[in-house]
Amino acid sequence: QVRLVESGGGLVQAGGSLRLSCVVSGGISPINVMGWYRQAPGKQRELVATITSVGGTTNYADSVKGRFTISRENAKNTMSLQMNSLKPEDTAVYICNYKQIGVSAFGQGTQVTVSS
Repeated sequence: QVRLVESGGGLVQAGGSLRLSCVVSGGISPINVMGWYRQAPGKQRELVATITSVGGTTNYADSVKGRFTISRENAKNTMSLQMNSLKPEDTAVYICNYKQIGVSAFGQGTQVTVSS
């Protein structure tokens, strides 16, 4: 069973930076896609960024392009999200996601709060 554990959230002032990490374990396929979602109070869950295990192809939501960078270390089963130039509207619970054929798993999430 795939398990995901996030870390790195916190409180930061607007314009600041945070780095989130996600460790995945259990039943991992070498061909997968990992990503970050976020959910703010009263809003739908939003896909923030994804990265493939083969080739490292990335995709970003328009709202974070140029500010966030997703990366991964396959050998360590970890994924990170470097968030720069944070804005109050980035405040949300950030949730790690893992997908392979037949499997989609989410972590518990980590809170990111950006003060103005």
